[in-house]
Amino acid sequence: MTPPAPAIIVKGLTMAYGSFVLQRDLDFTINRGDIFVIMGGSGCGKSTLLRHMIGLKQPASGSVWYGEADFWALDEDERAAIIRRAGVLYQSGALWSSMTLAENVALPLQHYTDLAPEVVAELVAFKLSLVGLAGFEDFYPSELSGGMRKRAALARAIALDPDFLFFDEPSAGLDPISARNLDQLILELRESLGATVVIVTHELASIYAIATNSVFLDSEAKTMLATGDPKTLLQECTDPTVLNFLTRGTGQREVRTV
Repeated sequence: MTPPAPAIIVKGLTMAYGSFVLQRDLDFTINRGDIFVIMGGSGCGKSTLLRHMIGLKQPASGSVWYGEADFWALDEDERAAIIRRAGVLYQSGALWSSMTLAENVALPLQHYTDLAPEVVAELVAFKLSLVGLAGFEDFYPSELSGGMRKRAALARAIALDPDFLFFDEPSAGLDPISARNLDQLILELRESLGATVVIVTHELASIYAIATNSVFLDSEAKTMLATGDPKTLLQECTDPTVLNFLTRGTGQREVRTV
């Protein structure tokens, strides 16, 4: 069997705010087609790591590679070209409240393509239908439930058919059923787009339901303690901090998805 091709490689990455080191010596590989989870306890630097990977914060040292490209060694235009291949879903959704869903989803298409307005409108309707929001083009974010706003933000994130999808706590604020539906939607979109997905989360149900690979960050050690499929880590990892997290402190190695 041909081994999976690396999509993103993080090498020797150190994250810091001034003299304060948040994480050091991070080394892991995200393979093409992975649903890769960045996990760990509160305050360990999960969202900060995501910001380093999508160009919002430069690492103190180390590198992030997209294929053969050393991301932070590129100039600003070259980095922007890589990020245009990515869609991002922020924890809050970050929809423009003064715009309808159609206007929100159309933004990246209008900004990065020369498509005619009628083609943009067709694509917007298609993207909203993919996330179960057909017919909601003229609704404003305030008129939707939290789960629907997350799905609308996801429609915007996939507007340009990205190679990479980055999600920051996508299930935050959702009830268990909405969170499970969002997990299923992420799986379906990964299959239909062929995208590589990177998710920041501490929700074990989501981790076990959809993740194929992961890295575990620890705030006390200030480095990663494990990497690999979370279900495999649950069965094989001997680090007590990782095991405590993956079992909610019970030490029982059964997969729990609800």
